[in-house]
Amino acid sequence: MLTTSTAQHAREQELLDRVVRSFGTCPDPRLRELLTGLVRHLHAFIREVRLTEREWAAAIEFLTRCGHVTDDKRQEFILLSDVLGASMQTITVANPARGDATEATVFGPFFVDGAPRIPLGGDIAGPAAGEPCWVEGTVTGTDGTPLADARIEVWEADADGRYDVQYDDGRTAGRAHLHTDEDGRYRFWAVTPTPYPIPHDGPVGRLLEAAGRSPMRASHLHFMVSHPGRRTLVTHIFVRGDELLEHDSVFGVRPSLIRDFEKQEPGTPTPDGRQVEGTWSRVRFDIVLAPGEPEDRRGDG
Repeated sequence: MLTTSTAQHAREQELLDRVVRSFGTCPDPRLRELLTGLVRHLHAFIREVRLTEREWAAAIEFLTRCGHVTDDKRQEFILLSDVLGASMQTITVANPARGDATEATVFGPFFVDGAPRIPLGGDIAGPAAGEPCWVEGTVTGTDGTPLADARIEVWEADADGRYDVQYDDGRTAGRAHLHTDEDGRYRFWAVTPTPYPIPHDGPVGRLLEAAGRSPMRASHLHFMVSHPGRRTLVTHIFVRGDELLEHDSVFGVRPSLIRDFEKQEPGTPTPDGRQVEGTWSRVRFDIVLAPGEPEDRRGDG
């Protein structure tokens, strides 16, 4: 690391102090805290790496390209936040551990409002390709109380690694919502999760390539679970044994969310008597909601 003279250090510090003071009259205390904190950390980064003007211009161009590919169906800035770990760190800060409450993870860009409701034991797959998977569990509070009529939103990619919104035919597949029964139990059919790449044909993809990083996400199934008086949970479950668990491109894997997806041989009876040709899998995921007011984490997702 290059060293700077005392005089140069003083010049840089004087500039930082002037910028911080410029926000001193901001009438909103929280906004003032955010802006001054951002300025301090941004200037610290510039000074630590001794940023060049050429590198600054390249960064501006990169952000500009992110803006050009962002539209109502694609949010490249959220993708950038994801691959830098900023999304997951925000979730970690905003969702402190609360007893044995189920841990949260990244929301992802593929949630869609208005997914169809299915009955208990229904199938979210629709035309989504993949091995059938039976998913079951309970939703309770941290005190163990079963939560009846909890709303569970579920969505996932198909066996080809694509969500329904990534197709051009308007299909609804691999997503639905359902409600728990009076004992807080739920069950449904899905497809066994498989790995897939995040969108990597834009600036963020080129950044990953330049950094020698993979765009692949570990196999997972999304959940968003809500109930009055409980904190809304956005999470996934991951497939134990997936080679990508340690290399998830958005850092979303938590050990507590890894589950056994048990492979069932052809002809094995299913829990509901459904006839399945070939193999299928089953998984159990018991969900514990923390107390607190429900929060909407959907953002632009």
